[in-house]
Amino acid sequence: MIAVIDYGVGNLFSLTSSLAYLGAEAEISTTREQLQQADKIILPGVGAFGDAAIKLRQSGLEDMVKEQAAAGKPLFGICLGMQLLFEKSYEYGEHDGLGLIKGGIYPLTPDLKAAGFDYKVPQMGWNDLKIVAPDCPLLKYSKTGEYVYFVHSYYAKNCEESLAATCNYGVEVPALVYSGNVFGAQFHPEKSGAVGLKILQAFIDM
Repeated sequence: MIAVIDYGVGNLFSLTSSLAYLGAEAEISTTREQLQQADKIILPGVGAFGDAAIKLRQSGLEDMVKEQAAAGKPLFGICLGMQLLFEKSYEYGEHDGLGLIKGGIYPLTPDLKAAGFDYKVPQMGWNDLKIVAPDCPLLKYSKTGEYVYFVHSYYAKNCEESLAATCNYGVEVPALVYSGNVFGAQFHPEKSGAVGLKILQAFIDM
């Protein structure tokens, strides 16, 4: 069973519908017991990092997520859920993340301007993946050049050792990261059509 964590900051319908379409048993989970009993865990999320971190803490699930990841259970963070896997975020201040992946979350706009690009922020829409770690288990059905769907104004930096795939949006944006059994996608696989379904299937197959 895949536990999809509900801590009040995500629309879970598209994700659970995609998992059901693939034939996976998934359960929207709000308790420590559900996470403990699950075979795999997905941490979704939309909105602001600071608010999400507080809600995850208040839910009583933060320590259990860390404990289950440390025990080797596959954990997949999606969009804001991916960002929460990192050590820090600098979105409207400085906030602590779960610290499961080295690096931090920074605003796109200053780096785009420094690189001479006037791209709209958030990055909203389809962008193509450049696979840099083809041995990443989440990418076993994927290839460079496939398009996935992004919506984000902040992005991960200083995480070179965890990079699995990037996309270019004026700057190189980490699109997929992993460290052992912990995985994160900046894009939304559940909104990325057949390409996204292949990535979810790879997670199911672990």
